[in-house]
Amino acid sequence: MALVKLTDTTLRDAHQSLIATRMRTRDMLPIAEKMDDVGFFSLEVWGGATFDSSIRYLNEDPWDRLRALKKAITKTPLQMLLRGQNLVGYRHYSDDIVVKFVEHAAESGIDIFRIFDAVNDIRNMEVSIKTAKRVGAHVQGTVCYTISPVHPIPLYVKMAKELEEMGCDSLCIKDMAGLISPQNAYDLVRALKEEISIPVDLHSHCTSGMAPMSYLYACQAGIDVLDTAFSPFAWGTSQPPTETMVAALRGTPYDTGLDLILLTEIKKYFEDMKEKYRSILDPISERIDTNVLKYQIPGGMLSNLVSQLKEQNALDKYEAVLAEMPRVREELGYPPLVTPTSQIVGTQAVLNVLMGERYKVIPKEVKDYVKGLYGRTPAPVSKEIVEKVLGKEKPITCRPADLLPPELDKVTKEALALGIVKKPEDILTYALYPAIAPKFLRGEAKEETLEAPKPNNGRSVEPLPTEFKVEVDGDLFNVKIISAGGALSVRSAETERPKVMDGAITASMQGMVLKIKVKKGDQVSKGDAVIVLEAMKMENNIHAPHGGAVKDIFVKEGGTVSAGDVLMVVG
Repeated sequence: MALVKLTDTTLRDAHQSLIATRMRTRDMLPIAEKMDDVGFFSLEVWGGATFDSSIRYLNEDPWDRLRALKKAITKTPLQMLLRGQNLVGYRHYSDDIVVKFVEHAAESGIDIFRIFDAVNDIRNMEVSIKTAKRVGAHVQGTVCYTISPVHPIPLYVKMAKELEEMGCDSLCIKDMAGLISPQNAYDLVRALKEEISIPVDLHSHCTSGMAPMSYLYACQAGIDVLDTAFSPFAWGTSQPPTETMVAALRGTPYDTGLDLILLTEIKKYFEDMKEKYRSILDPISERIDTNVLKYQIPGGMLSNLVSQLKEQNALDKYEAVLAEMPRVREELGYPPLVTPTSQIVGTQAVLNVLMGERYKVIPKEVKDYVKGLYGRTPAPVSKEIVEKVLGKEKPITCRPADLLPPELDKVTKEALALGIVKKPEDILTYALYPAIAPKFLRGEAKEETLEAPKPNNGRSVEPLPTEFKVEVDGDLFNVKIISAGGALSVRSAETERPKVMDGAITASMQGMVLKIKVKKGDQVSKGDAVIVLEAMKMENNIHAPHGGAVKDIFVKEGGTVSAGDVLMVVG
């Protein structure tokens, strides 16, 4: 009897979907050996947003996490999610960086690479697939599932056959938004099993509530592997629960053969973990949301969208942003909504709503996407948007990475010059995240604190003030308490930036100052980019609304600003 195997995602996608990827390594290691004893097909423990989150919020080295888990888990293959040419970042990296990263990830403990491309452009997956094969890893080629007028089943089957021909060892249907219906799951798996000979894995999310039913239909069509998560970190925008699927399939031709008693012991551990992280668990992420069938937004993206809107003090715009997303997605050629295209579509939708004017602010990543630098879009980008975003520039038609010169030597020299390299992989960390890695690698990052959950017995609580003016030796400072993933943290005191001033250039949103492109005394023209602000994981140029000389600059690179803060004065 052919058993259905399970990949458990609790240590990667599940906590990415529900608690914005905040689970610490020290909370994974105590249960790792028991998880290893279950008999899973694989444990997904790395990749996706875990890399970014570790260095940005947790003050943890993701490479150390991988090695520690590999030491504790000796029988079950460790799996990572790799974004093709984007690796674990948000842009395309040069081929030499991709090769080095895949080699080092395999060396550090990854056995299975699940490789995908956000727009299903196989050209963006070639280098990582070939490298993973060369180093002897199992390669799981991936098709990103979505529904749109340009995504029929034969399209997915064609892509799957190409991935098998490239040497992939298995195939994953990555349904990141939980959109696959039971009948579509049956039809797609059946069509794939007729055309390819490698095992097929179905990965879905419970966002729409259909995933458990779709999993059963996939079993009937011959699926080989299903992705699940332990129940405390399942449901909502995460995967179907491991224990539930094991119990449901018991005694059927799709029996997993896994031990429910052992699974229940592990579940108890994760129940405690869920309580520990309760302060950053957003109720929206835990709910079934049939709106996804209308808006097509994936699990991890919903929780990130909520935290982005909180960051911008604009949670009241949530419904308006949801409604804007399908419109932006259609204009951008119906990309599947998965990192980084989910951020590209999502951030543009947020900006369109927050600015009160569509495409008034266009992040660099959106421009790059429209230019073709992320790959071939499923349908052509709307002509009106191409003109608005690119002007007279023409989109590219080649493989995007063909335009990227080798970067490894350059970033190695930069990292060494900054004095941030203590071990070889520090160069890769810097190459992937040049804006945030130096602070982490210098040991200046601090772990975000977790707020202990406090029951309020149903009583209403008066909101605390979040902004204070403090005078120190005659200087006025503005001190803010801001939310950091649900926990409260105090922003460093900075000299107050006045809100209104002649010739002032202000921040249109909350974010981090990535680069100041001018200095005091410089002459700027109307429309010149003067500051690059990182907001919602996107680079946004702040343009001078008028020309003149730079009279004053009130921010520093690496500093945080709020919407409306004066950045500089030009007059």
